[in-house]
Amino acid sequence: MHNIDSDSEDELPPGWEEKSTEDGNVYFVNTCTNKTQWTHPRTGSKKVIPKELPFGWSKMLDEEGKTLYVQKDTGNKTYVDPRLAFAKEEKKHVHDFRQRFDGSSTAFQVLHGVDLSGKYAIVTGSNIGIGYETAKALARHGCNVLFANRNMEATQKAMEEIVKETNASEDNLKSIHLDLASLQSVKKCAATVKTLFSDHLDFVILNAGVFGLPYTETEDNIETTFQVNHLSHMYLALLLEPLCKKGSRVVFVSSESHRFASLKNMFSQQNITPTKDSYSSMMAYNNSKLFNVVTAKVLSEEWRNKGISVNSLHPGNMVYTNLSKSWWLFRLAFYLVRPFTKSLQQAAATTIYAATAAELEGVTGLYFNNCFYCEESALARDKDIAHEVFAMSLKMIAERMGTENIQKYLDKYSVKNTESS
Repeated sequence: MHNIDSDSEDELPPGWEEKSTEDGNVYFVNTCTNKTQWTHPRTGSKKVIPKELPFGWSKMLDEEGKTLYVQKDTGNKTYVDPRLAFAKEEKKHVHDFRQRFDGSSTAFQVLHGVDLSGKYAIVTGSNIGIGYETAKALARHGCNVLFANRNMEATQKAMEEIVKETNASEDNLKSIHLDLASLQSVKKCAATVKTLFSDHLDFVILNAGVFGLPYTETEDNIETTFQVNHLSHMYLALLLEPLCKKGSRVVFVSSESHRFASLKNMFSQQNITPTKDSYSSMMAYNNSKLFNVVTAKVLSEEWRNKGISVNSLHPGNMVYTNLSKSWWLFRLAFYLVRPFTKSLQQAAATTIYAATAAELEGVTGLYFNNCFYCEESALARDKDIAHEVFAMSLKMIAERMGTENIQKYLDKYSVKNTESS
């Protein structure tokens, strides 16, 4: 695992110490000359630390009136400000951040020392697999988590298990019914979320998905993989926009499979859903994951001025989850490669990183893999394709659910769609 504070260029020269003021400013002391300065003696950069103490820490005064820091779980005491462990260089540009984690990191490691008390999250597909580990990591650190799933019995068991495993407060965990195969269910879910979290949502994590399904259609007469993985999540994000404020983060869990998508003839036929005659379960999945990435990119531009960050990510290669249950060949493939894949905790790490990492404040429109951003496929970087997908998706939603909450986007993207068709 990469660690910012262990990078050689960031190490202090001999005789120098890093300290903090009571109000949280970092300064550097040369113990030989007693010289102090605000900039790092080697890099010349200023550093900042979180305003709040790390999760599980408190401070008190000793008998001499000096500030003493106490770790709640272990009882350890120190005079060194624990926030210094999380000191970061001030960024000159929003994308100026180093890689702290990688493919072997876990969600718990990403959240080490992070206090999410008072934060609110919704996680789709959170009763099992990567979504469960994502919700568990958030709850473990004090976040109020809303579990949005189709199977409410399994959701209740998942919530009970998380309380047992993490000592999370039962009051912080809530469940809500969401069937992504029904746009009406999506609308009802969003309306209920607004009553439960009337103030704001800090994290919208769109994680649920299906994989390897035979050709089927939903109650909305839309191919299932397309609707569950893409269209319903896009609709949910649009409906939850009023709850997202400056600093909120929306995360689309996509996949490296988006690199193998094929949009042949889709735009000329004005149809981005798979047809029964040419259906391939793998290509349907690949395309739906591409649509996750491009939807995140469009919304990142739409919501940039509001301070809402929208990013997408790949959780891990061949992670063994409930997705593989749909076809015996996939189950066999996953079984054979399981020893070489990520654990579910590792797979949830990139989602947690994109949703919570302090250095990603203001970062939007990126695609992450192994807890760092990387370049998407050429199709995913094509703005014309992104606008086409977004426009055609909006049209499908409007035809079935009306224009409420999406009219402003229809007005804008229907023009783009007309010009390019």
